[in-house]
Amino acid sequence: MKSYFYIIIKYFEKLESNIAFYPSLISAAGIFFAFFMIYLESVGISKYLVEHAPILVVNNTETARSLLTTFIAGLISIMVFSFSLVMILLNQASSNFSPRLLPGLISNSRHQIILGIYNATLLYCIFTLVSIAPHGDKYQMPGFSVLLGIIFMTLSLGAFIYFIHSISQEIQVSNIMDKIFTKSKNRLEKLVESEKHLDTDFEDTSEWKTLMAKSTGYMQDISLNALAELSKENNLKIEIVPIKGVYVLKGIPVLKVKGETDDELEKSLLETITFSKNELIEDNYVLAFKQITEIALKAMSPGINDPGTCINAIDYLTELFALRMTKKDKSYYFDDNDKPLIYIKTVSFEETLFYVMAALRNYCKHDLIIVQKLFLMLQYLLQIDDVLDEHYKKAVVKEIENLKNDALKSHENEADLKVIKSQIERLERLNPSDQKIKS
Repeated sequence: MKSYFYIIIKYFEKLESNIAFYPSLISAAGIFFAFFMIYLESVGISKYLVEHAPILVVNNTETARSLLTTFIAGLISIMVFSFSLVMILLNQASSNFSPRLLPGLISNSRHQIILGIYNATLLYCIFTLVSIAPHGDKYQMPGFSVLLGIIFMTLSLGAFIYFIHSISQEIQVSNIMDKIFTKSKNRLEKLVESEKHLDTDFEDTSEWKTLMAKSTGYMQDISLNALAELSKENNLKIEIVPIKGVYVLKGIPVLKVKGETDDELEKSLLETITFSKNELIEDNYVLAFKQITEIALKAMSPGINDPGTCINAIDYLTELFALRMTKKDKSYYFDDNDKPLIYIKTVSFEETLFYVMAALRNYCKHDLIIVQKLFLMLQYLLQIDDVLDEHYKKAVVKEIENLKNDALKSHENEADLKVIKSQIERLERLNPSDQKIKS
């Protein structure tokens, strides 16, 4: 039962990133509040306020109708304009930076809340307008509700001003990269803190029972708490076969299980895995390396030609790689006795570094400034003392050799070659003798 609780929490977290989640909740709140105010008006709240605090009541029917009609028309215009700005943001981010950025921009909770405020105010004003009696004395008119409509419209105007400011910030590539970096850094730090730094081996899983994927999509996330609860309740050991973030096809292995299982238990185990057509950095930090690299490559394309953005991207990648060097390549979920219960496959540091460097070397090797920056990044990674595995530094040395070969082949000017060779000599002096860079 506890495992289903964890699955529900995970499902709610995914639902929260949907662009319609907060607007739907806030709009529903606006409708319920409108009906609540209609009820209060029916028991005479406006009549009471006219007698004791007349300043809180709009008691002219024509004024109330004009105000509410103007609010409704104005809010519709504001919503159309806001949607247009969002579409411009998404289009520019897709064409100038990377289409992978769109899920993260769409799931911006601040923009969702602002949209919800617009819609809730609009619905409140519509229901309040409908509740105005066509005939009757001034006490039957929902004067206090109209005043609240004025307050809500003022709040909507404030939200619109903030929305303009937020969009102008969101569309800047530096802020986009900083947000990606911050999310990935937080995710990595959380993983590093949760790791038990124990030397352990997981038993051979080749003979274990294999569970196949029942659907197709990116393996976005795994509810480890739910999976662990099922494992403890049924005395199981589990290996998660695919790496989080990969595209999983229906019918390929996703879990290997040691222990007795039945159809119901296998179904519960598979339900702990979330499949999606989108990828979010909050679930998979490796996506940040891909997105920042793609921004750097787009910046170096002939149509954009923005080396400054590429340099900023390399700075963010440097810090992320440095943090990644403090994390193990193998991840486990431990039981209360510090024994590995679940084996989680992850992308190794060497693979991550290779794929990032392969792309940057291919597109940026002709630019001496970027080549220098890449050498400085690798130099920094080579000098880090707090490294979990010395194998990581061997991977850095390998990428220095690859970058050196590409850089020397791509430049013929003697001055450029001199700069490149001086960078290589500096790295050779820093490098341990057992990891000598090949000349």
